[in-house]
Amino acid sequence: MSKKIAISGDHAGFEHKTGIFEMLKLQGFEIMDMGPYSEESVDYPDFVHPVATKVEKGEADIGILICGSGNGVAMSANKHQGVRAAVCWNTELGALARKHNDANILCLPARFISFLEAENIVNAFIEADFEGGRHQRRVDKIKC
Repeated sequence: MSKKIAISGDHAGFEHKTGIFEMLKLQGFEIMDMGPYSEESVDYPDFVHPVATKVEKGEADIGILICGSGNGVAMSANKHQGVRAAVCWNTELGALARKHNDANILCLPARFISFLEAENIVNAFIEADFEGGRHQRRVDKIKC
């Protein structure tokens, strides 16, 4: 199970981010909150790239990014070569992103899921392990 988690997003994801931060802290994880720190409108890439860099450099085991749709944060994070960011809106996708794709950043669409759903997806993502095998061959082909 991962120990260090970097978390961020944008104004649309602020409320979910704050709650997930607290949930993970209670579970004993070391959480790096990379902002934003209010619901004031921000440009998500400014907050995504620090999380993606932490994951890429191994300073965080996984990342969690939350914006309105999940798409903007995923697109920004996936510009980093060492990142495999997946948009997930249910627990099955959260687990499969780890099991089959070795995703290291979870992207959540705050405007389309409840906070309870977000909590469950985060837990499914964290608890799942990469299965390797035939999936490793595919993951190896992702990098450009």
